[in-house]
Amino acid sequence: MTDTFVYLASASPRRAQLLQQLGVRFEPLLPDASEDSEALEALRPGEGADDYVRRVTRAKLAAARQRLQRRGLPRAPLLCADTAVAIGRTIFGKPVDPEHAAAMLARLSGRWHRVISGVAVAEGARTQLAINVSRVRFARLPRATIDTYVASGEPFGKAGAYAIQGALAGCIERIDGSHSGIMGLPLFETAQLLHRAGVATALTSNPPTEKR
Repeated sequence: MTDTFVYLASASPRRAQLLQQLGVRFEPLLPDASEDSEALEALRPGEGADDYVRRVTRAKLAAARQRLQRRGLPRAPLLCADTAVAIGRTIFGKPVDPEHAAAMLARLSGRWHRVISGVAVAEGARTQLAINVSRVRFARLPRATIDTYVASGEPFGKAGAYAIQGALAGCIERIDGSHSGIMGLPLFETAQLLHRAGVATALTSNPPTEKR
C-alpha cells in the first residue's frame, strides 16, 4: 500500500461519508463552473440501466482525469461513482421538480425496484470499474406521505427521489443487496478496487475476499 489519499470526484456528502467509513483519506476533485456535469448523466433512448451506469461512471472518470491534468495537481488515484434506480428498463434519475419527484415515488410505491451503483478507480493509466446491483421494496406510500417527503426537500439530487438513510427508510419493507450501494457507494466493491490500486484502507492488512 503506497498511496495515502485519493481524489473523490463527487460532490455527494453520502459518498464522502462512506469513504471515510473505510478509513480512506481523500481530497475532493469537484467540477469547474464551466463543466456541464449534468450532461454526463443524460439518458439515451433505449439504454438499459446497467449500461447507463457503466457509461456515466466512465464518463465521470474521464472528466475527472482531464480536471486533474488541467489543474496540475499531484498525482493520486481517482475515484468516482454513479447510481441509478430502475424498474425494468425504465431509469429513474434525479427529479427536476416536486411533481417529478412525487411521480417517481408513486411509481416505486408498493413494489420492488433495482438500485445500480457503479464505482471506478483510476491509478495512472489503469482503470477499474465495478457494478453493484441491489433490490429495494417499498411499502405502499400514501399520497400524503409522498407529499410530506417531497416538501422536506430530501428527494432532490438523489436518483429515484429518495435516500435510504433518510426519512423514507421507515417505508422500506425489504432490501436485497448492499445498503452502502443503495446509498451511492458500494463499500465492498470500493474496498476491492482501492486495494488493487494500492490505496490503504482501515482493513489493508486483512482485505475483503472476492464475492463468490
